[in-house]
Amino acid sequence: MRSGLANKKQEVSARKAKNTREKMQRKGHEVVDEVKELARRSEADKVARDRELNRARTAEADRRAVAAQVRQIVELNRVPERGDVEFRFTEGSAIRTLMVQESQRRALVSGALAVVAVDGRHDLVPRKVADKIAERDAAAVVLRNARGKDTADNEALDDEYAGYEVPDDLMW
Repeated sequence: MRSGLANKKQEVSARKAKNTREKMQRKGHEVVDEVKELARRSEADKVARDRELNRARTAEADRRAVAAQVRQIVELNRVPERGDVEFRFTEGSAIRTLMVQESQRRALVSGALAVVAVDGRHDLVPRKVADKIAERDAAAVVLRNARGKDTADNEALDDEYAGYEVPDDLMW
């Protein structure tokens, strides 16, 4: 009251509450200090919010680090894609086209090369690099065909059209 934080009415109320608590303690009743309980709950809620915020910040930092790793891997292992042959592939529901050389088209079809999308740009990378990228961010790998003979033999057993050969120069 002397510092001006409370008035006479509040002082009397606080003194009565204190006396009541002390009287209850003397009689052996367990007294719960509501103010302390509210402060404890408030602190616990604050700690939980801080923990959740830190978790979200850490997750965002990890996501950015993975994106930077993928970007760096692509930049170091990019295969130049300029050529005169169109190579079309699907990305989601869209059909994309890359201009590649004939040897690169054959490598894409056989699975030796893969297409990755980073920062809105599509690049060609070797299959091993695409596997490393897929470990970090599977959504970045747009096209990664299965390797030739080992998977083709397994699929040929189940394929109804196994007897019909598709020409290599067929392009869509």
